[in-house]
Amino acid sequence: MRVVRRDPFVRAVALLAGLLLVGFALWAMLGPRSFFDHVATFPPFNRHLLHDIGVFQLGLGATLLFALVWSEALLAALAGNAIAAASHVVSHVVDDDLGGRGIDIPLLSAFAAVILLAALLRARPTR
Repeated sequence: MRVVRRDPFVRAVALLAGLLLVGFALWAMLGPRSFFDHVATFPPFNRHLLHDIGVFQLGLGATLLFALVWSEALLAALAGNAIAAASHVVSHVVDDDLGGRGIDIPLLSAFAAVILLAALLRARPTR
C-alpha cells in the first residue's frame, strides 16, 4: 500500500476530526449534563459514563492531532493514549463519590504512567 504523506484532503480531515473530537470531549468532560441534554440523549443520565466518553474522545482527537505533527506513528499513538489514560484517572478522581472500587485510581494511574513512559522513551532522540 502506498502512503501519500502530503495529501491536503487527508490532512484536513484529520485536523477537523481531531479538533471536533477534542471539542466534544471537553464538552462531555466539563459539562456532562449539557452534553447529555444536547448530544447524548439516551437516559438515564450518568455523569461518570459521560466523563469517560469524553476521556476516550480526547485520546482519539489527540492521537489524530499528534499524527499531523509527528511522522512517527507509534509515538503519536502512545502520546494520544497517554492523554486518554491520564484523563481517565482524573475522571475517576472527580467521580470518586459515585462509586467504583478502591483500587481503580491506583491501577489506572499505573497504567497511565506506563503508557506515558513508553511515549517518552519513544520520543527520545536515537544515538
